[in-house]
Amino acid sequence: MLNFEDIIVGCLHNENKSKEMVYKSFYGYLIAIVLRYVNDRNDAEELVNDVFIKVFKAIPQFKFPENKEEHEKAFKGWISKIASRTSIDFLRTKKNLMSIDDIVEEQEPLTELNIISALNVKDILKLLDALPDTQKMIFNLFEVEGFSHDEISKLLNIPESSSRVYLTRAKNKLRTLYGKTIINSYATN
Repeated sequence: MLNFEDIIVGCLHNENKSKEMVYKSFYGYLIAIVLRYVNDRNDAEELVNDVFIKVFKAIPQFKFPENKEEHEKAFKGWISKIASRTSIDFLRTKKNLMSIDDIVEEQEPLTELNIISALNVKDILKLLDALPDTQKMIFNLFEVEGFSHDEISKLLNIPESSSRVYLTRAKNKLRTLYGKTIINSYATN
């Protein structure tokens, strides 16, 4: 049985068996990431295949950390960034993002939303599909993927303040949806 490092080295040497092992090992992980951005399962499956093509082309750029225990974790982080960027590029080409350059931060004051931090991650992911695409994308990038507002600003070519505004809107909408979910669950019991 090959270890993880040998599999990646096999991919570097364009060995089909190693590529197949990576594909089978990380397909589920990547489909979960892509589905956080794209609602259509067929589009998500196609995007995951695109991600693997990009991963295999760019694999010479992946650098193993010194700590052997961190190798797979580092690889997962690396491919998740490729998946999220591929998803964003897909959404950009599918439809233009609404004009968010005109939004001024003062129009949407930032508020602290304590209820959001108490939500179960699974609950939030279920509610994410109800968000508009831009809010969903920025929420995913900031809260799930760990990008900063500065990084989101550069990635989406928007002002940093717009990233903050859309994150706040997403959190407000999630809070409202979560409240409705709680009320509905009490009403049905």
